[in-house]
Amino acid sequence: MESTSVVKLIDEQLAKAHAASSGRAAVTLHGGHDHDLRQTLIVLVEGRSLNEHETPGEATLQVLRGQVRLGAGDDVWEGSAGDFLVIPAARHDLAALSDAAVLLTVATRA
Repeated sequence: MESTSVVKLIDEQLAKAHAASSGRAAVTLHGGHDHDLRQTLIVLVEGRSLNEHETPGEATLQVLRGQVRLGAGDDVWEGSAGDFLVIPAARHDLAALSDAAVLLTVATRA
């Protein structure tokens, strides 16, 4: 059985994001090529974003810290710590309204 302190990981990844020119950092908590489920901690510095991209399968987003905005076409969702969203199957982007950490869960099995 594995256990991870997500709070500690957020702090570590946020430090990396502040040091990175992209203003972001990420680490996979579970999953990879041998799994149907992948969970990734993504950290964005305030004002930074992930450009528009496709979803590689069913996906959800849980905001762990800060505030984010997810845009998919004309639909826009803003969330803060504790909020949960089923990501639409459309191209979308994600922007940090403050220093933020989100848990992206993707089911890759078709």
